[in-house]
Amino acid sequence: MSRSTPFACLFFALTLPLSPVCRLEAQPLDGTRPLEWEGDLAARMVSGINRYLTVATEFLASQRRLHWNSDYSSPEAYETSVAANREHFRRIIGAVDDRLPSDGFELAGTTRQPSLAAKTSAYEIHTIRWPVFSGVHGEGLLLQPTGRPRGHVIALPDADVPPEAAVGLAPGVAKAAQYPRLLAESGLRVIVPTLIDRADDWSGHPRIRYTNQPHREFIYSMAFEMGRHIIGYEVQKVLAAVDAIKAEDPDAKVGVAGYGEGGLLALYSAAIDTRIDASLVSGYFGPREGLWSEPIYRNVWRLLERYGDAEIARLIAPRRLVIEAAPTPPISGPPPVTPTRSGAAPGRIPSPSASEVRAEIDRARPTFARLGAEDHLQFQPGNGHDPGAGATLQAFVSLFDTSSTVGENPSTPSEQRRAFDPSRRLRRQFDELVDHTQALVRKSEFTRKRFWAKAERATVADWEQSADEYRKVLWEEVIGRLPDPSEPLEAYTRLTYETAAWKGYQVVLPVWPEVFAYGILLLPNDLKPGEQRPVVVTQHGLEGRPRMLVDSAIKGPYHHYGARLADRGFIVFAPQNPYIGRDDFRVLQRKANPLGVSLFSFILGQHDRILEWLETLPFVNRKQIAFYGLSYGGKTAVRVPPLLKKYALSICSADFNEWIWKNTSDAHRYSYVFTGEYEMFEFNLGNTFNYSDLAKMMAPRPFMVERGHHDGVAPDEWVAYEYAKVRQHYAELGIADRTEIEFFLGPHEINAEGSFDFLHRHLDWPKR
Repeated sequence: MSRSTPFACLFFALTLPLSPVCRLEAQPLDGTRPLEWEGDLAARMVSGINRYLTVATEFLASQRRLHWNSDYSSPEAYETSVAANREHFRRIIGAVDDRLPSDGFELAGTTRQPSLAAKTSAYEIHTIRWPVFSGVHGEGLLLQPTGRPRGHVIALPDADVPPEAAVGLAPGVAKAAQYPRLLAESGLRVIVPTLIDRADDWSGHPRIRYTNQPHREFIYSMAFEMGRHIIGYEVQKVLAAVDAIKAEDPDAKVGVAGYGEGGLLALYSAAIDTRIDASLVSGYFGPREGLWSEPIYRNVWRLLERYGDAEIARLIAPRRLVIEAAPTPPISGPPPVTPTRSGAAPGRIPSPSASEVRAEIDRARPTFARLGAEDHLQFQPGNGHDPGAGATLQAFVSLFDTSSTVGENPSTPSEQRRAFDPSRRLRRQFDELVDHTQALVRKSEFTRKRFWAKAERATVADWEQSADEYRKVLWEEVIGRLPDPSEPLEAYTRLTYETAAWKGYQVVLPVWPEVFAYGILLLPNDLKPGEQRPVVVTQHGLEGRPRMLVDSAIKGPYHHYGARLADRGFIVFAPQNPYIGRDDFRVLQRKANPLGVSLFSFILGQHDRILEWLETLPFVNRKQIAFYGLSYGGKTAVRVPPLLKKYALSICSADFNEWIWKNTSDAHRYSYVFTGEYEMFEFNLGNTFNYSDLAKMMAPRPFMVERGHHDGVAPDEWVAYEYAKVRQHYAELGIADRTEIEFFLGPHEINAEGSFDFLHRHLDWPKR
């Protein structure tokens, strides 16, 4: 099935047309319709994309069946038929690293602090650790029954609950909610792992700055770029615990039970690993179409395209699953902003109602029923306040041994060996995951080289053919591809500017229902009948507007370079890109990612329509349409022209650098992990495309970098290091004269010297 098939079907669900507000005296460009909209067109663009994504989220949820081809003839046949879904799910949550072999659990004691922490008449509590990856371990508590265990359970508390609190050795959890102790008293061996919490103590660097990002978000940000995820890392810790259990007893029965964030991990772990016999999910299960409003560390690329919670439960069928409708942990947002800490993404965790939980379970129930396992999926209403109500735990425990019973009031340990400070263990867990991710970053250049190994570079023609294959991966797998523009090609324009040298028209071009392109077209007054001239598409940066590029009265980093190019006789088009409105546009990225698309999916469609329209204008030389963008417009310069071949050249100003370091480094002040631009991160980009790779895909078309020595985007050496790879590539293709870099003594701004010369030379337009 084509990646864009569900989106193509979406157009039948989106039917709202452009609805202009009446405006008199509109003076359109010849051959276009009057533009009669009033108000802020940029804000209107963002809200239109938002509505598109809202409808798309609901619509694609109804189309998930297109991604499943289940065979219910037997449990074995079913397992085979969903194997591809399980593998896909494993990859998108970033559970992809090879785990170390396991010999079992290590009692993590020392001479001064022995592993035995406490004991009751029914079980002992030990501190333990187990290997996951090189340099990464799981750590937590082991509740060891005094007799032979009836089974083994990995009990996952919510992220903010340390294991000691979950088992009553430290304050923080009501006794009635200490379900790991109740499980141990029923004769089960219980492992309680440490999860990364939502505090912000270590989210930053003492030499740079600290943020208010929860620890989970801080790790998520850098890991997402590397095709990993805080969810995937912790699922791997759970599965490594399963490895340890099976190493000790290959025939052991294994279950997972979790609450809150632990409930998410229990659900995801059981979906991936068929060795898990039974699962209990409390305080998590429900409708997931509002994922964009949850904490960003739950954002999973392409999740909702194929999976809601019910579809994840389908990956557990026909194994046993108990869902408890306990209230979720009350998370209303990240830690508060302070004068020294900021940058976290907004996000809250709402509690679904019992009816919503039941409705999501009912979506999964037919799968269990068709496999003859309807009773293996159980709904428990809970007690309305604490996770692990007695009936819920009894339903779960009975999956191991029908004779087991669970009490409702855990006993107090008769002996506690020492007081606990779980913060040092949590810091180790945090540092290990940060260090593991940074090691992936250091290796990423070699990973990308392997990814690009199949590209042919012997001739320009060989390269162009190879680059097409990589363009497909970039567009479909990393950026996310929407169908071609679906609305009729029709322009709405009005005259807005007049100078002695040119006229400026506002232009609106419908793209998809609710989505349009908008910009300002500058036409030189000395255009002669039948003459065709080159076009320069000039692109603003973050929170910018087209008028900043064409109005000489507006001061700033653009230096009205669009108007200056029109003064030189170029036709200029300055589009509005939708990265405007602070959190308003960042919501677009949050809504888009779970559908497998991104902000640049829309930007590509808008530019595709702009190019299509420009080519219809009789005074445009369709073979000489260039792109020149600053800052976020520079990000556009290395993403859009390489994919849209109608662009004849591209100039990246004030953005080109070692992009993977820029998005992942925990040690450089330039890194986005320390800032509030939480929409920047692109899943798995670090293993596939750096800026040099994106720029190489412009070849054989000309490509240029404009760089100010005092630009705070990145240091000069990062820029030069990454650009050198581009220069070598062009040279090896025998077209070194088609690329260059201009360094100038200045800040984050348009310089308009070497870049203007580059445009004149490669667009064959004389200087004035």
